[in-house]
Amino acid sequence: MITIQEILFPESATAHEALTALDRTGNRFLFIVDHNERLVGLLTDGDIRRGFLRGLDVRGPVTAFMRRDFVSLPVEATDREIGATLAGPITFLPLLDAQGRPVDYASQQRHHRYPVAQPFLEGNEEAYITECVRTGWISSQGRFVGEFERMLGEFHGTEPAVAVANGTVALQLALAALGIGSGDEVIVPTLTFAATASAVVHAGATPVFADVDPETWVIGARQIEAVRTAKTRAVIPVHLYGYPCPMPEICNLAHRHGFYVIEDTAEAFGATVGGRVVGSFGDAASFSFFGNKTLTTGEGGALLFRDTAVRQRARILRDHGMSPERRYWHLEPGFNYRMTNLQAAIGVAQMERVDDILKRKQRILEFYTREFSGRKEFVLQRTCEEGRPSCWIYTLLLATGAGMCRDELSSRLLRNGIETRPMFYPLHSMPAFSRYAGKTCFPVAESLAPRGLSFPSAVTLTESSLENICAVTRSILEMRQMVNAS
Repeated sequence: MITIQEILFPESATAHEALTALDRTGNRFLFIVDHNERLVGLLTDGDIRRGFLRGLDVRGPVTAFMRRDFVSLPVEATDREIGATLAGPITFLPLLDAQGRPVDYASQQRHHRYPVAQPFLEGNEEAYITECVRTGWISSQGRFVGEFERMLGEFHGTEPAVAVANGTVALQLALAALGIGSGDEVIVPTLTFAATASAVVHAGATPVFADVDPETWVIGARQIEAVRTAKTRAVIPVHLYGYPCPMPEICNLAHRHGFYVIEDTAEAFGATVGGRVVGSFGDAASFSFFGNKTLTTGEGGALLFRDTAVRQRARILRDHGMSPERRYWHLEPGFNYRMTNLQAAIGVAQMERVDDILKRKQRILEFYTREFSGRKEFVLQRTCEEGRPSCWIYTLLLATGAGMCRDELSSRLLRNGIETRPMFYPLHSMPAFSRYAGKTCFPVAESLAPRGLSFPSAVTLTESSLENICAVTRSILEMRQMVNAS
């Protein structure tokens, strides 16, 4: 976080020096002090812009730009007093000692951290977990597992889901249930989280990487066709950051050439294509309910299947390959991929409020899109034809004309209490998977990844929080532009 020493600035300096300091720290304000270090004025990026409009020379004194009418509090002020003052239009406060010298400051960013993701646990989660504890059903048996599976199936218009321990094993179980293994190739987008390819490797199959579309950042039929071979047994389209793949064209291609479609829906719960929810298109679909996902069970995952027999095989494999009719009679080597009743209890509570959660996520997506679209500094992700994204973590690209790189913007946002995270590294570029890339080039993914930045997208974010995040982002970029132009 930004320290008080970094925002103290002498009244003898020029406005250009102050502007450079604002840009260097990524902060939105400075405290102007006299030779005795007493506070004499405040300066914000907005004050400098207004000074420009009045015709002031940026090489002139900072005192011509600063504001002398400011609100401050004594350093002994209570949290309640500070909070009450910051609740209005005031976004930062100098905290002064008895001599009028700023010794600390308070701000909305300093008192409120904006996380990239945060679970929304305001329903029956606590009550249902308490029920598990009081009844003793805390392992993989209990009423909530079946209930959660049923609710997931109903939401997607399918048979009940197969609940599992996490999203990674969901992918592994899908591959195993479909009989994919040694000698088989599975097409995977290179721009995704590592679990997608890791599951293929652990199944004994070979991941074949595909580049992504430059506007949607996901794979479609064209990208799949470019890397398809006679050994292709499946494709795993990843609905990246909540934006759906063009599933009808992918499924048509797979049907023509006889390979499976396994949707990786970890990041896109509730997204649709043509009004149909993702996860309902493929031969199988995997879900993750990690703590940062749209719906969470802490850890946890699930699978949906088109074919009843494959679904039944997955249920058997999930539980050590044990026969459902004959206890401790194992039909084939299996896994222990079961979800606990505790996890499922949280999942049931989440599904009870799924419509509200998705509406809140949609509000975040629409807010950011409205605020950032049309700005030359950003390039926004686009959805496929007839696609309607769900906001997992809102991600955009920093344009070449932004005046700073992605990591520089990220570090300045963090100093203002705004957490961000970089886009995924392309899988083919990392030690774990580079041997599967061969000599293939992936120009789109390599162009996107260094520029992608994910913004706070927690369901708990209020509209005022979103406004502040966007205002700080604009301020950082505009200060850099003013420095470059001065």
